[in-house]
Amino acid sequence: MAHTARRMFELLEPICLVTFFADECNEELAALGHRTYWDGYFASRAAPLGRVPAQVVHAAFYSFADGEVARHIPSAWETIPPEASIAARERGSTASLRRILGDESADSPSLVRAADLTTKAATNAPTEGRVMYAGMRTLPVPSDPVARLWHSANMLREHRCDGHVAALVGARIGGTEAHVLSALEMGIHPPESFGRIHHLPKERLAAVMDGLRERGLVDTDGRFTDAGRETKQRIEALTDELAAPPYDALSPGELDELVAALEPITATLVAAGSK
Repeated sequence: MAHTARRMFELLEPICLVTFFADECNEELAALGHRTYWDGYFASRAAPLGRVPAQVVHAAFYSFADGEVARHIPSAWETIPPEASIAARERGSTASLRRILGDESADSPSLVRAADLTTKAATNAPTEGRVMYAGMRTLPVPSDPVARLWHSANMLREHRCDGHVAALVGARIGGTEAHVLSALEMGIHPPESFGRIHHLPKERLAAVMDGLRERGLVDTDGRFTDAGRETKQRIEALTDELAAPPYDALSPGELDELVAALEPITATLVAAGSK
């Protein structure tokens, strides 16, 4: 099932990426009054948790540096209710999917079936220890098939992210350290130039790299050691394993059917860069 979880991640992630890469979601959030991309991001993604303080969002998201969440939460909710941000995120993301896929694909029986099966998987996993996933489970499932596919893909994404955080904590890899390891895995060097962390203070990045060197995970040139590469691979393998439970709800035949239904959808989104 770990192999299944990895394959489903590959198929579902491009559906989720419209939220971050395409224009419609950002436009919907800006129309509400969110001043910046990151205001809208934090306000809409964290909204299922309720009006929690920045410390809770920082803990749940895990990958952001100290202070980054507090620049947006809770101020992003002061004049815009969390429920409004959730609705805007769904509207914009659904509009992006419809535009990229085209009406014929978006209204096809195959997409409806993909939405139904994805929803079945996404609504049948345990929530214990899955803070973001549990928050998503409290939201109503949309009736529109395209919106339902996006919503359920995001539930599964948050379920996987919760498991990934658990794997990182178990390996004693912090959020910024995780970005360094991901950058190296993608062949980015120096890893400090990775887009998710390059804006951080140089002193902070230097301290992170020094810590990874002291643990023997990167070498003096800032590249993977064998131990570092093995650590990253172990984290990813455990993430796949922890992401598998939702797919227990589907029979082997349903899993095959879901993969077949998602493949052309995913191919179209990948070709478009999900934007």
